[in-house]
Amino acid sequence: FKNNLYLCKDINKLIIMGEEIKNRRIAYFICCIAAFAERYNLTDKQAFGYLQRFKGIDFLIECYEAEHQPSISDAVLDLTTICHRNGGKLI
Repeated sequence: FKNNLYLCKDINKLIIMGEEIKNRRIAYFICCIAAFAERYNLTDKQAFGYLQRFKGIDFLIECYEAEHQPSISDAVLDLTTICHRNGGKLI
């Protein structure tokens, strides 16, 4: 994502490889994964794998309605907590 991700902080203007993402949920998930990767110095692929393994992706999907209201940095903290509860070691 990082090489082709522009303006991730503004989900309404998220563009990947020249294509505007119109689905807000997908844009939100991409931004959360990219922010998580940046926070823990991971590649986007590593971040996605970690979040998938330790139930972070499931959390984002199940709790989207409430979770997308606060900031992306708050979502990263929540993802860290959820993953830690499910065996993840990143803190």
